[in-house]
Amino acid sequence: MKIVITGASGQLGKELQKIIRTGKAEIGEISKSVASSEVFAADVDVLDITKLDNVRAYLNDIKPDVVINCAAFTAVDKAEEVYDLAEKINADGPGNLAKAAKEVDATLIHISTDYVFNGDLDVSKSYVETDEVGPVTVYGKTKLHGEEQVKSNTDKYYIFRTAWLYGDGNNFVRTMLKLGTEKDEISVVADQHGSPTYAEDLANIIAQAIEKKIPYGLYHSTNQGFTTWYQFTKKIFELADIKCNVKPVTSEEFIRPAKRPKNSQLNKQKLLDQEVVVPNWEDGLKRYLEVELH
Repeated sequence: MKIVITGASGQLGKELQKIIRTGKAEIGEISKSVASSEVFAADVDVLDITKLDNVRAYLNDIKPDVVINCAAFTAVDKAEEVYDLAEKINADGPGNLAKAAKEVDATLIHISTDYVFNGDLDVSKSYVETDEVGPVTVYGKTKLHGEEQVKSNTDKYYIFRTAWLYGDGNNFVRTMLKLGTEKDEISVVADQHGSPTYAEDLANIIAQAIEKKIPYGLYHSTNQGFTTWYQFTKKIFELADIKCNVKPVTSEEFIRPAKRPKNSQLNKQKLLDQEVVVPNWEDGLKRYLEVELH
């Protein structure tokens, strides 16, 4: 099997390369059919997904079985200032990949986000795949357009919506570890709810989807369980044995250019029904910190 990974140097791209090439993930072995795959790691210097001719030439040359699109404009606040650029990368890019993937009969796996929702759902509930979308940020709107481009240009696709992702790179956990060792007290938002998601666990979910040949379509894909940024931070400090007081604050006390969702909780039942293993967020965090702190 040949697998192309775009955005290969990002947090998810790195984890996908690692588990496919080694055949090992911290939550178990990867199947031989996926682990023996030839991986083509493509960053923008090799493959500019915003240029259809470039995408077509690259995929025609390799003729992959699977294309995993991890490339995205993810700077949520910056996106508010550069709509056109975010649209090119988050919407036109996936559309180009879908067109070219269809031409070589490859399956396209596209990564999307909880930001396609408005985030106002009561936090006693979680979003399912059929819930009405309604993005309120440029990032969310362009990512939704990307989903639509994928669906309209190929039938052989998986769209995995994720949230609160962290892995090998700049992320919330690393930021909190740094602040916790530098300060006696930090303030963290306590009224935004979601599932912290370890990039390796998401990579493993994708590998399972390829191996099990689950039905094509849209899936919500985060770690299991829900928490808040405040409780997440407290758990990070507890596991890392950091003595720093965490003060809960409201979203209104942290005004950002792009509105943050109050509810980022994604329901994973559709994925679980396919017998895909989805670890709990606390388990993922423990495994991440074992690597990060040693």
